[in-house]
Amino acid sequence: MSEAEPVPDSAPEAAAAAILDALNATDSNGTEVLNVTAKFVATPEGTALAYGSLVFMALLPIFFGALRSVTCSKSKNSADMPETITSRDAARFPIIASCTLFGLYLFFKVFSQEYINLLLSVYFFGLGVLALSHTMSPLMSRIFPASFPNKQFQLLFTQGSGESKEEIVNYEFDTKNLVCLLISSVVGVWYLLKKHWIANNLFGLAFALNGVELLHLNNVSTGCILLGGLFVYDVFWVFGTNVMVTVAKSFEAPIKLVFPQDLLEKGLGASNFAMLGLGDIVIPGIFIALLLRFDVSLKKNSRTYFYSSFLAYIFGLGLTIFVMHTFKHAQPALLYLVPACVGFPVVVALCKGELTEMFRYEETPPEEEGAKQDSSESEKKDQ
Repeated sequence: MSEAEPVPDSAPEAAAAAILDALNATDSNGTEVLNVTAKFVATPEGTALAYGSLVFMALLPIFFGALRSVTCSKSKNSADMPETITSRDAARFPIIASCTLFGLYLFFKVFSQEYINLLLSVYFFGLGVLALSHTMSPLMSRIFPASFPNKQFQLLFTQGSGESKEEIVNYEFDTKNLVCLLISSVVGVWYLLKKHWIANNLFGLAFALNGVELLHLNNVSTGCILLGGLFVYDVFWVFGTNVMVTVAKSFEAPIKLVFPQDLLEKGLGASNFAMLGLGDIVIPGIFIALLLRFDVSLKKNSRTYFYSSFLAYIFGLGLTIFVMHTFKHAQPALLYLVPACVGFPVVVALCKGELTEMFRYEETPPEEEGAKQDSSESEKKDQ
């Protein structure tokens, strides 16, 4: 989150999926973003509007992404299957993020910023179109009338032949999905040509929602390892060096949400942005989504842990903004978000006597669950 700084719509990860790159690059941006450059003095109304809008936008992908993650965990479509993060992945995550962040820092120091950002723009154009299309798809399915001629398509890639044939990609889509792709491409061209902050936010929200929906922690312990590691990562790179600040200012990509503080004065052409990095949304968001799936597994028609962690996120983000304005200095957002998002649900579990049950909860990846079902069915046939 940044105050009173004119920035272009412009941080680290290089893990399994391409979207991980975007989201973790965000973390660096989102973390350091609490930097103040007094070139523009925002009015109290403009500041309140900007930060209120950022908080509201941050809550949208967490809430709806968590709800969609419940359905996603049961999907058999390869395009909707979640990427499961294990404890080993979580432990390596901060190290990979640090290496990626420092690598970007060196790239911006050695090579021309203009050419790097040109490549990044094209890269995130493709990612953004796919992410926004995937986000819009359920909404479009409800909007289109039943009479709409909706044809089904399947993209299937296999390896080998006969009994040794292995399915690599099995993506099912329809005409409605193609319409979503067309609309998303229009937004992508708008972003590519104008770098407008609204187009940036549409892509940013899509990245964040897809991240919360598709990145699944396998248990609460893994979530604590991930958030704890990124807590240290955040504090070190914000307070210990200027690396994160340099990368965030140089990095032009829709990996943060922005909102102009001079919107009331200049309208949609405003250019002095407050911003919140996607990492500060997605990282706590995937933990909150895990707690929602834990609530569902309890089968008590209650969402206690989801709502407690969701309210904790609001509290932590509000505290981040408060401290930033009080001390007028960059603040690592995860410094406040991690203790809140982990601490609140743990206290609730202690009060309800469900702490052990919460930490014993384990999610099985869809592909493993399918394999177990196939093996059990084959055993029944043999019997």
